[in-house]
Amino acid sequence: MLTLNLLPSTHVTLSKSHPNYLVCPNLGKLRTLSFTKPSIQNGHPFRCFANLDSQISHPRLDFSKILRHPSGFSSRNTTQILQAASGTPDEVTPDGEIEGSKPKVNLKLALIFGLWYFQNIVFNIYNKKVLNIFPYPWFLASFQLFCGSIWMLILWASKLQPCPKINKSFIIALLGPALFHTIGHISACVSFSKVAVSFTHVIKSAEPVFSVVFSSLLGDTYPLTVWLSILPIVFGCSLAAVTEVSFNMGGLSGAMISNVGFVLRNIFSKRSLQNFKEVDGLNLYGWITIISLLYLFPVAVFVEGSQWVAGYHKALGTIGNPNTFYLWVLVSGIFYHLYNQSSYQALDDISPLTFSVGNTMKRVVVIVATVLVFRNPVRPLNALGSAIAIFGTFLYSQATAKKPKKEAVEKED
Repeated sequence: MLTLNLLPSTHVTLSKSHPNYLVCPNLGKLRTLSFTKPSIQNGHPFRCFANLDSQISHPRLDFSKILRHPSGFSSRNTTQILQAASGTPDEVTPDGEIEGSKPKVNLKLALIFGLWYFQNIVFNIYNKKVLNIFPYPWFLASFQLFCGSIWMLILWASKLQPCPKINKSFIIALLGPALFHTIGHISACVSFSKVAVSFTHVIKSAEPVFSVVFSSLLGDTYPLTVWLSILPIVFGCSLAAVTEVSFNMGGLSGAMISNVGFVLRNIFSKRSLQNFKEVDGLNLYGWITIISLLYLFPVAVFVEGSQWVAGYHKALGTIGNPNTFYLWVLVSGIFYHLYNQSSYQALDDISPLTFSVGNTMKRVVVIVATVLVFRNPVRPLNALGSAIAIFGTFLYSQATAKKPKKEAVEKED
């Protein structure tokens, strides 16, 4: 074996048995470097090329995250490899994030979560304002999907977001997830129209319960800690429901159906889109939005289309200024897509565990903000039930985060 010291901090070993490869132990997962025959290039006798094909690729959807989050993708592995190859002394956190300059990391996280929370709060406030004077959730849900579709078409046309190459099989694979996304979205919007925003979000915090139950029925297994973590969610949601001032069975059932819809969307996305991993999360969500609009709008016209004109004139009589009504509807549509887009960008920069904790805290922030804006009366027991349910989602995120780590260690062994 011949040892070459190309850089002060990097030792490269040349294998006689495999003369076309250099072994670099300092590069972690990057194990081989291919090189051409010896020649002089810029004063260096070797030209080495890192074999990064197996480690670095175009951004693609990580389907292991879909079951825990709406969907998403991450390029953190690429960042870790490049920093390891450059010899930067950054440390890797237990969650898989690279820890560089702490002030910069903290500032970046603050900006990511701040933007995500702000867009979510704006959407929930203006969505409820519109529904208070124009109680037609099927129209509003369709318009929000329409705004998201136009937004994605603009991104693709301007090349700000790479347009994915699609075919017939990809569209067919999306039909199931898009249908469940449609069910989840319209059900949530119906719930928002009938009860307080805070109550809908408390019930929607029970989504992990449905995720564990449906996944278990389809063959997945969960440790005891995961099952125990969903108990406070069930208890907290039950306590919040029986003590809710604005309780309405339609609002409760809408939020529950929304949970079922989004959980089934996540499960079927993971199962039906395994062959399309080259499509990143934002593009996947864009196409789901477009197909969902095609699903929803014809049904919306059938369900409540005959009431839209009369409801429109009544809303204008209530609010007085037509421009204000148009602005509220437009803001709810744009910010619905923006907060979903920000969630994908958050997943690109932070670990799944951090995202889960952030998503739990997002519900707290939205609940508090909407209670303050709409001055909804909150009973002590109702607040306690909400707190228990949200704390249960936090425990669930902690319990499920340990499972993939354990599986990853077993795979490496």
